[in-house]
Formats: sequence, structure tokens, C-alpha cells
Amino acid sequence: MAKENKFVFTLRGGLKMPALGLGTYGPGQGDEDVFNAVHTAVKNGYRLLDCAPIYRNERAVGSAIKKLIIEGTIQREDIFVCSKLWNSCHRPDLVRDSLKKSLDDLGLKYLDLYIIHWPYALQEGGDFIPTDENGKVLYSDVDYVDTWKALEDCVDEGLVRNIGVSNFNCRQLKRVLDIARIKPQINQAECHLHLSNEKLANYCQENGVIFQSYSPFGSPGHKSEPSPTCLAEPTLLEIAKVKNKTPAQITLRFLLQRGFSVVPKSFTSSRIIENYKIFDFELSDSEIKQLLDLNKNIRLNTEDIAKEHKDYPFNDPF
Repeated sequence: MAKENKFVFTLRGGLKMPALGLGTYGPGQGDEDVFNAVHTAVKNGYRLLDCAPIYRNERAVGSAIKKLIIEGTIQREDIFVCSKLWNSCHRPDLVRDSLKKSLDDLGLKYLDLYIIHWPYALQEGGDFIPTDENGKVLYSDVDYVDTWKALEDCVDEGLVRNIGVSNFNCRQLKRVLDIARIKPQINQAECHLHLSNEKLANYCQENGVIFQSYSPFGSPGHKSEPSPTCLAEPTLLEIAKVKNKTPAQITLRFLLQRGFSVVPKSFTSSRIIENYKIFDFELSDSEIKQLLDLNKNIRLNTEDIAKEHKDYPFNDPF
């Protein structure tokens, strides 16, 4: 049996956040799959759940949480639940209602963390991805700095305990840090063996912002199963053989030892359980360097629909 997870971050107000969590996005996954994944994860030690309205499954996540509480597996305060503000709700007067919708769907009275999903805003009041009659994505010019101030108001109201961002580059994160009354606790970004994201991660850590890795196995487009490319690296396979662990377990341990939080996703019970069994071994400094050397600066989640937006984050080097 794996040792207890000792990788924990202390956030604003002393709230503890486990470094390892379950990502809940899975295109094509039904509500039953999502329910079972969350139930399996929490039953096997996970205490951090990473959610978002764009995943279209927060009701299923909430149903699993409710069942886990009813059956006595957890109490509400035992789990750390994160959701995200979608791009079409950046306008300050829409932020609270968006947060309340996630709370209603999840069946919760408060969130532990609420983050801005992307720095760019989309046209308000319609679909998740609003388009014109020609299929062109419709943008909004709302400044994420104004959005941030509305998130701070939600903290004041007690609807959420901590706030953060996702997919922000260093310049964008600095703009928020410079004006923030309540500092962002997290920047969630793509990070895996082929995208080490060292400069952004270092900037976050130097400024007291937790760097949280998504797509840790190099899964393009947030696919629910890992791409074989990263996990097939010969160096990774050799280290996994030496440690008697899977390539996925080595990858997750590598990210944790870099000081990151990480939210892998899977809807396969055996893999969910396997991904949590990473607390009974350590990687050496030499092994970590070998894995860092696999970086190719390959970004898989390029968010092409926003390339023409003024706040597209990937035009900056980091």
C-alpha cells in the first residue's frame, strides 16, 4: 500500500491543498463514468478535485461528492474542490453568477479554489464558444484585471476561499499580482516531459504562486487518455524499470519533486489508483535532471481559437 500523501501546500488562511489531485475533464465521457472516477479516486486517497463548467460534468462530480459524504467516506472539509470561470463570463457582473452556478451543480456551499480558466474573454451571454454566422469565434475585450477584482469580491462573500488563474503567462500574471488585493494562489498550466515550462514555473514560485501542472502525460487537447509519446521516452522507461514503477508514476513523482501541484485525469479505475501510488519512492537529483533534459518545448494545448485575441497567452515566450 502506498504511503500517505505528504505533498501538501498551505494556502491563504491556512487551508491545506494536496499537491496531487484528480482532473475531471474527459471528452466523450458520460456522467456515470465521471461519477465512478470521482468516487474511485476519493475512496483511494485523492482529496483534490479539479473541475470546470466547460467540462460539462459538474453535476456528476457533485453527485459523487454527495454519495461519498452520505456513506461516511469523507466530510465536506476533507476535500479540496476547484472550479473555473469560463471565458464568456469574464465581465465583472457575471462572475458571481458563474461561481454560484458551479456551486449549485456541485451541490456545495463554497469552493476551496476558483480560477480564471484562460486570460482571454469571449462574447458574453451565449454558448461556451460563441460564433457568428460564418463560424468565427466572437471575442470580448474585458480586461482580466477587472475580472480578478470580481473574484476578490467572491472571496469576501465567502463563496470561495482561494482564487487563482490558469494559462496565464508571466506578463499576465504580473499584471494581476501588481493590482491584487488578494493574491492569486495558483497558476495552472500545461507541463509534462516535453514541455518543462521552467521559466514560468520559476516565476510563479519566486512570487509565491503555486504552479499546477495539467496534461502531465502530454495529452493533447485534454484527451482523457495519455499520448504515448511522452510515456514512451527511453529514459523514462529505464527509470521506471529501475524503480519498479510505471512511466506514469515516474512522471507524476517527477512533477511533485519539482515543487508543483499536478492534476492527472483518468476514467479507468486501475489507472486512477495507480496514479496515486507515488508516495513510497523518490527520484534522485540525477534522475530528475535526466527527465528535465527530455524537454522539447512542445505545447499540445495551443488554444488556436484565441490566437487573434489581444490576451492570447502563448505569444509571449513564457
